[in-house]
Amino acid sequence: MPNSRTVSQPAITQAVVTARSSTLRTTAGLSEFEVSRLAAELDAIRAEVMGDLGAADADYIRRVIAVQRGLEFGGRALLMVSLFPPAWLAGTGALAVAKILENMEIGHNVLHGQWDWMGDPEIHSTTWEWDAVSPAAGWKRSHNVVHHTYTNILGKDRDLGYSAIRVDPAQPWKPIHLFQPLYNLGLSLGFEYGIAIYDLELDKVAAGDKPWSQARAEIGGLWQKIRRQWIKDYVAFPLLSGPAAPTTLVANVVANVARNVWGHTVIFCGHFPAGAQTFTEDQLVDESPGGWYIRQVLGSANLDGPPLLHLMTGNLSHQIEHHLFPDMPSNRYAEIAPKVREVCARYGLPYTSGSLPRQYAGVLLTIARLALPGGGRRVAGGENAGWM
Repeated sequence: MPNSRTVSQPAITQAVVTARSSTLRTTAGLSEFEVSRLAAELDAIRAEVMGDLGAADADYIRRVIAVQRGLEFGGRALLMVSLFPPAWLAGTGALAVAKILENMEIGHNVLHGQWDWMGDPEIHSTTWEWDAVSPAAGWKRSHNVVHHTYTNILGKDRDLGYSAIRVDPAQPWKPIHLFQPLYNLGLSLGFEYGIAIYDLELDKVAAGDKPWSQARAEIGGLWQKIRRQWIKDYVAFPLLSGPAAPTTLVANVVANVARNVWGHTVIFCGHFPAGAQTFTEDQLVDESPGGWYIRQVLGSANLDGPPLLHLMTGNLSHQIEHHLFPDMPSNRYAEIAPKVREVCARYGLPYTSGSLPRQYAGVLLTIARLALPGGGRRVAGGENAGWM
């Protein structure tokens, strides 16, 4: 099995909690020995699960895929008669849920390699192409490699605000940030397009760090994917509906927007609420395995809720566990969450978790507060998590 960790850093990790250079140690004074022991305990949790994977896990992902495809088929069948309002409502709802399941619990996790151990060429990170405009190859590079390696490192993790939204006071303020509460709304509505454009790294092209020839080829691949998605959702299936083509077209737009808004909400709640911390580039120097684990815990946040919520979030409601073990099958995160929480408690590490409304309110507060210069001091973890 591939190792979850890909970079290294100092044993005692720091989190940026004030503007620019001010830092605060957040590991409760752990010694180098304690950090090493923490890594060993988390390694053991991972090894136990990865050594236990088998038929029940394979049955789980195949069952989820079957349900997702059944919902999509049923939804599209109902939309063939979408001139009837009940059929339109039921068909649109089924299609939206199918798209959410495909992107979150299936696509995201398959592309992480969580199911590669099965050896099934149809459910494999090298062959899966998901129902989103982002080509899988580009997303895997920007997300699996860059984001999961440099989680919440200012200047390295481009997922911090997706190069557009200021989510930490240490990020330089620009006048455009005054409008970020508004364009964040636009980003949520078209999240799949925002991610696809972000994956092109056009800012690197402008800075001369990425050749235009490479960007041009990636733009061509993106356009091909967008065109396929548009033909499928906005041409082929509406035309198959005959007289109901206009209402089917609207239904497909609504289903895609619903999927985008949900994905945006889940992702932002896992990375940017009060309690999630950021770090500086110099902290990457000689980062130890334990330091890497600590950074994943401090930089992530979970969502509390029932099993249905976990399924619909792709189990990214267990964002801490996902960042610790990104290649572990998602159906196992709920199983190990109590163990991870207990380890964090023993080592004095904050384990940020809360309801979706609470976490999302914290995200929106952060975006609104940091639309203005400065931004105050961030307080991490516990009942007092938030801004001062």
